[in-house]
Amino acid sequence: MKFTPNKINLFLMVKLPLAYIAGVRMKSLTEKETRVTVRHRWISQNPYKSLYWAVQGMASELTTGVLLMKQITDSDTKISMLVTGLKGDFTKKAKGKITFTCLEGDKIKQSIEKTIKTGEWEKLTLTSEGFDEANEKVSKFEYEWSIRAKK
Repeated sequence: MKFTPNKINLFLMVKLPLAYIAGVRMKSLTEKETRVTVRHRWISQNPYKSLYWAVQGMASELTTGVLLMKQITDSDTKISMLVTGLKGDFTKKAKGKITFTCLEGDKIKQSIEKTIKTGEWEKLTLTSEGFDEANEKVSKFEYEWSIRAKK
């Protein structure tokens, strides 16, 4: 499958409808970075009238997971992937349109090359940061992914 923002958004609608209904949308995807947006709306808010942390989590995980999936597909090797850890920090009330970005394509490529070479599990921590329309950071998520080339 060729990874494009439109295909990822269709994937969300079919396979992850809760994220799609909440307004999570892939905006850009290269081999080095991903950008996903989500807007604070009635359906995605918490009781304090800001973007619910779980919606931020869906958007931020998508930035790391799709970047990893794209690089695995590009490697032409069967590789297992699994989230094994998560840390989130919230620095500001998330209102309006929030953009999450992961810029760690090079780190992913190195881990994929290593697991292909060794056949062992590789752990890598990928960071996704969310910024509001004023370009102020609202949250930062760190996902620990484990990957291993299949034999």
